[in-house]
Amino acid sequence: MIDQLRAEIARLREAAAPLEPDAATRRAIGGQALDHALAYWDQVEEASSNRPWSEVFSQRLDPEFTEQGRDPASVLDYVGTCIDNPGFATTSPRFMAYIPGGGVPYSAFGDLLAATSNKYSGFASASPGAVRIENACAAWLASVIGYPADSAGTLTSGGSIANLTAVVAAREARDPDSGGAVYVTRFAHYCVDKALHIAGRGRSPKRVIDTDEDYRMSVEALQGALEEDRRSGVRPWLVIASAGTVDTGAIDPLPEIADLCRRYGAWLHVDGAYGGLFALCDEGRERLRGIEQADSVALDPHKALFLPYGTGAALVRDGKLLQQAFSASADYIRPLGESEVGPSPADLSPELTRHFRALRLWLPLQIAGIAAFRAAQSEKLALARYFHARLSEIDGFDPGPEPQLSVVAFRYLPKSGDADAFNERLMQHIQQEGRVMMSGTRIDGTYRLRCAILCFRTHLEHVDDAVGAVVRGVEALRG
Repeated sequence: MIDQLRAEIARLREAAAPLEPDAATRRAIGGQALDHALAYWDQVEEASSNRPWSEVFSQRLDPEFTEQGRDPASVLDYVGTCIDNPGFATTSPRFMAYIPGGGVPYSAFGDLLAATSNKYSGFASASPGAVRIENACAAWLASVIGYPADSAGTLTSGGSIANLTAVVAAREARDPDSGGAVYVTRFAHYCVDKALHIAGRGRSPKRVIDTDEDYRMSVEALQGALEEDRRSGVRPWLVIASAGTVDTGAIDPLPEIADLCRRYGAWLHVDGAYGGLFALCDEGRERLRGIEQADSVALDPHKALFLPYGTGAALVRDGKLLQQAFSASADYIRPLGESEVGPSPADLSPELTRHFRALRLWLPLQIAGIAAFRAAQSEKLALARYFHARLSEIDGFDPGPEPQLSVVAFRYLPKSGDADAFNERLMQHIQQEGRVMMSGTRIDGTYRLRCAILCFRTHLEHVDDAVGAVVRGVEALRG
């Protein structure tokens, strides 16, 4: 019996051997994978920013998953042809449609190292080094926005989970029995509604606050809503302000809103997923003055710090409130205890099992240095002003409001016909041309194009290219 079992185990071990390649195979396949990544970066400068979705099926895997596996070279070729190429190239210096940061290469190396050691970063006792790095990154992000040393934060998969984390912390601290009112503008990101729903507050009294001529929350309208609720016996609970709206990059008047929240006992949450981390550079810090007074802030380092998708952060000014909202334990892990590396991320977040995502932020900061990030942010703010100024000089364009951050919402005003329909066709023309990628939005019913400048690879020549693409599109449609 034992001999038969040993023989069966030996057979299974041999069949599973492809999961554990030897040193020579690791180096060979690892070299192929690295060459693939380097070749991708080599072509980014001139590659299209948008390619047809149909390229997804330019090769067929039949069957999709095989029993015996495939040749690594053929698999990497498929990745390049059917995954890397089709759709949006958010790594392109001419990708200005939405707000990704382009993905600095050092972050890719960080992800490789994190996946290689596969450290479990949820508990300090399991991986003190990984937890120390995550806590250090969260503390650094908190310092960028001006939070005190006793704040706390957790790295998330992005702004949606960061906003949800903050809403739950606000619920536990100020609205445990429900009934409190929520205050937003019509420009609040739709993930806020999802967060409220998931947190069990989707039916909370909700006040949509008017905005001023620059699409920022009106302080007067907010005060009126807070006062009316207080007189009516409705408790103000949660004010959600924006540090960079999706449509125009508008920053709500944070100091004045923070003052109102203190007076009325409301929790102030700032959705800074897009713009909050511009506080790293001098110009951004001045524009974001007041963010340090918020009770909680959502950030996306995969935007204004140019990291790959999947890197967000939720920060709470009073750190113990974040831990009270999420701390939990179980018998099988309680004896492991804590250490001087700081709190376990699992006690600051809805996640227990979590990717060691801190390394994708920590490694670029170590190798490139903070000054490089600060300069890149200032450059993007200047490029947005430059794009706005260029359009202002060209006849027929409404360049929209002066950009507060790096988004310009603009439109062309034809001498006849429907301006909204013309601008929708203009956006489609630019996207189909594929050289520069932009997107569109509607603001109070009016259609506008959006130029969102945030890829770290985007420089002056690429913005000139974007202006050229817009002008070419107008000429083609008029012709």
